[in-house]
Amino acid sequence: MRLFLSSDTTAPYATLLPDESRHCVRVLRMGAGDEVWVTSGDGTMCRAHIADPDERACSVEIVERIDDYGHRPFHLHLLVAPTKNAARIEWLVEKAVEIGIDRITPIICDHSERGVQKTDRLDRIALSAMKQSLKARRPQIDAPVHLIDFLQQPTEVSKYVCYCVGDERHTLRELYTPGTDAVVLIGPEGDFSPREIEAALAAGFQPVTLGDSRLRTETAALYAVTALNFLNSL
Repeated sequence: MRLFLSSDTTAPYATLLPDESRHCVRVLRMGAGDEVWVTSGDGTMCRAHIADPDERACSVEIVERIDDYGHRPFHLHLLVAPTKNAARIEWLVEKAVEIGIDRITPIICDHSERGVQKTDRLDRIALSAMKQSLKARRPQIDAPVHLIDFLQQPTEVSKYVCYCVGDERHTLRELYTPGTDAVVLIGPEGDFSPREIEAALAAGFQPVTLGDSRLRTETAALYAVTALNFLNSL
């Protein structure tokens, strides 16, 4: 099953994006009549046959549409502080998309080691991971936002904040109800500042522990994503 991206899959014929066309025709040497799968990232997966193997704009004829392909009955939003080493946050985005994530927002915190994040690169990594894991819904990658500013936005979903200090915390298994939308907040290597923890709790975030081990930011984030997907699979 080879999956390619198109900007629109609503018509009987679709055109692959330029890079996708080049990869399909020049690299993979696929030709007229070959079967491919196509999505525009809106959740619809299409089975198609190559009509015109143009390496600049490969045209395909759609023969089958599957709506809500791989649909999950919950929405998962991860807020995570960018790591000092950009490669680590890029690794996280790739793996989170493969496992299952709907939205990722880089957050700038009081103890952040990095205040800038190139979200265009993260978006490309997310798209590649979406294709590799055969998903039909494109994850949303947001521009970085300061944590305190985000906490002032109302959200009517289950909200969890993971931090290292304090005793009044529970596990995701104890707090999360499968099938419900969730927002998970993961801080920088230096953890959240006291004022950020106070603000998160005031905004309705429930304090969560991810175990006794001290985890790196990207490890903690992937742990949370994996745990919530696992709880929804039981």
